[in-house]
Amino acid sequence: MRRYRRRLDPVGFILPALLLAIWYLVGKSGEIPAYLLPGPESVLQVMADFVSGTAKLTPYSGKLIENLSASFLRVITGFAIALVFGLLMGFLTGRIKPVKRLIDPLVQAIRTVPGIGWLPIAMVWFGVGEQTTVFLISLAAFFPIYINTAHGASEVPAALIRAGKMLGANEWKIFTTVILPAAFPAVVVGLRLGLGVAWAYLVLGELTGVSTGLGAVMMDSRMMGQVEMILVSMVCIAVMGILTDRILLWSCRLIFPLSGREG
Repeated sequence: MRRYRRRLDPVGFILPALLLAIWYLVGKSGEIPAYLLPGPESVLQVMADFVSGTAKLTPYSGKLIENLSASFLRVITGFAIALVFGLLMGFLTGRIKPVKRLIDPLVQAIRTVPGIGWLPIAMVWFGVGEQTTVFLISLAAFFPIYINTAHGASEVPAALIRAGKMLGANEWKIFTTVILPAAFPAVVVGLRLGLGVAWAYLVLGELTGVSTGLGAVMMDSRMMGQVEMILVSMVCIAVMGILTDRILLWSCRLIFPLSGREG
């Protein structure tokens, strides 16, 4: 815990505090109507009510856990699917040239299609709801995991692999003791990018008609003109994104203690 406090840079709080102060002053000045940008105090009240459910300020009073858990489950499910396929295909294309020639052009072509472009066909394939959301999340998170894993695997020095073979290591041993540790920093970057994209695409997926989730709350709040609730949902997604990123880094350091130190 002390180590985490030492890593907590107070400089990182300067800009958020400045933006919060500007937001408060703009709200007090009346230059921007409250229905366009409510003040931070009203957003905090709605957030507290979203958690506790005591003030009944919105239809989502006291429903934070319900919506947060639904969104979290979708993100983790989609990210897990992307992780499995991204790592597998990334290491294959990074280390085996015929596989790269076969797979990589198609993957790169699919990658150029924007996420919103996949929404109509996903709704045709999976219908409105859960499966479409998970599909969009996993598809978006796959590409950064795949690209960074393939890059890391392809950059492993050949001398290290030759040294492993000279010591009598078989192919699996070389992968686990040479290729994987050498490529792991790039893998960590891909995982972090993929997880961030997963939270971003959560909103797109939940706009397709699911009944619960932070994205669904944002869409319903927009239709009801409750800007405070939109901002609260955005804050919840941002906080969950940071927390899950920290958990991911901690998990990576358990696997390889030297990985992810830059985070």
